[in-house]
This record gives sequence, C-alpha cells and structure tokens, in this order.
Amino acid sequence: MQVKNGSSKPSRLSTNLAEINVTPLVDVMLVLLIIFMVTAPMMEQSGIQVNLPSAETQNEPSTGGLILSITKDHNIYLENQSINLFLLEGRIKNHSFGDKKKVVFIKADKAVDYGYVIDVMDILKKAGVETVGMIVDKKEQK
Repeated sequence: MQVKNGSSKPSRLSTNLAEINVTPLVDVMLVLLIIFMVTAPMMEQSGIQVNLPSAETQNEPSTGGLILSITKDHNIYLENQSINLFLLEGRIKNHSFGDKKKVVFIKADKAVDYGYVIDVMDILKKAGVETVGMIVDKKEQK
C-alpha cells in the first residue's frame, strides 16, 4: 500500500483524531457545575448591605409587602433591583399587589438623612401605597 507523501507507511492522523478523550472535559464541566450550584444561593442571600438602626421592639415584615432598601449612598433598591428615585412612583403604581393592600417596608441605613426617608415615603404615598412600615434590628438586651 502506497501513500501520496511517498512513504510506504499508512498515515495515522485520521485515526488519532477520531479517538479524542472526553473524560477530562467532563470532569472539568462537573467541577464548574458544582461551583455554580454552591455559589448561586450565596449570591441571592447577599442582598443589599444596609446598616439598620436598632429598637427594643421589632416586628417581622409580613410576606405580602414589598421591601424597599435605601443605602447610605442614597441608592434605592426595590426587591433587590436598583431603581432611580424619580422612577419609583411609576414602578410602584405599575406593581401588581393583587387583591392585597399596598404595603411597602422601608429598610433604610441609619446613616441616611431623615429628610430623604420622608421624601421616599411621600413618593410611596403618592403612588397609592396604603401602609408603609420600617424594618429595624432588635436592640441587644444588656
């Protein structure tokens, strides 16, 4: 048997390409899948970093209301999505509360000016929110 390149040995190039080992590829993909499965829940739980003021009494927010977070840099997050202060009223008006009362819980950093929180509450009231609650940390007993 003679090959075009002039040698009498058959070419093994075509047989080597057909025998690619996929085991290392599968191993790497499984490791990446495990890494993403472990880190994905941590990303959701991180939330917005807000240093809440503390009070002796504390009520847990009900499940029916929206949570609006205000950071010390005056960034506003509605359900962990960043929103501009000027677009807040429209977003609240368009939000579907279902048959429930329109309830919003404010989770404001304690470094935020009182006047800014009042401005946000005023916008919420203009948007038709019936009840505005405040989320605080529980004060430690001495």
